[in-house]
Amino acid sequence: MKIAVFGDIHGNIEALKAAYDAAVAAEAERMFHLGDLGGYAPFVNEVVDFLIGRGIEGVQGNYDETVGNDREHCGCKYEDPLQAEMSARGFEWTKKHTSEQSKEYMRRLPCLISFTVHGRKVAIFHATPLKNNLYWYEDRPEKFFHEMAEKIDADVMIYGHTHKPYRKDIGGKIFINAGSVGKPKDGDPRACLTLVTVTPRMILTEFRRIPYAVEKVASTIIASRLPPYFAERLREGK
Repeated sequence: MKIAVFGDIHGNIEALKAAYDAAVAAEAERMFHLGDLGGYAPFVNEVVDFLIGRGIEGVQGNYDETVGNDREHCGCKYEDPLQAEMSARGFEWTKKHTSEQSKEYMRRLPCLISFTVHGRKVAIFHATPLKNNLYWYEDRPEKFFHEMAEKIDADVMIYGHTHKPYRKDIGGKIFINAGSVGKPKDGDPRACLTLVTVTPRMILTEFRRIPYAVEKVASTIIASRLPPYFAERLREGK
């Protein structure tokens, strides 16, 4: 089975459309999103409508939970005061412009999706098995990976939140961070589509980078009166 995973879309409908088309072309049999549907780019409602219209299942990210429930904070981690200020402004913009129908969809998203393929148990969640805003970077010590694996019954774990893709095989378990479709932070502005192929003998992972109209989205970010900071970061893949 070939699985397509759309990580951290963050209101970027152009990136989502391009990634979806690539997933269809790759003949993905199942598709999932990893939550964080709004923020940073202005098309949160369009993203929700696109996912619903194509029957794409997904899990609830920290941004979905906080926007859907009108929280005061997105539960994000800030690297510096400027990022904190920009994120706060973006979060308030997103709450204001997200429709009630989209918020209801966000509130109803499950925290976990699990299924079995060829005897392998696959678990999909936003950040970690028990907390949706904890950053699970590739350079975490192996002890952390073991601790996370103990919290869930799965052979393959697929998640996002850091916006940086990786795969690690540790202790017979497979850990896959799907990166980000709409706001990559690994220096490559192209959308990241993650394809996971599960066969009776092996599990293959491909991080496919998909070009899309980055400048079009950047211009729309500015026109929507979101902070231009987000347009700059989008262009840089940061």
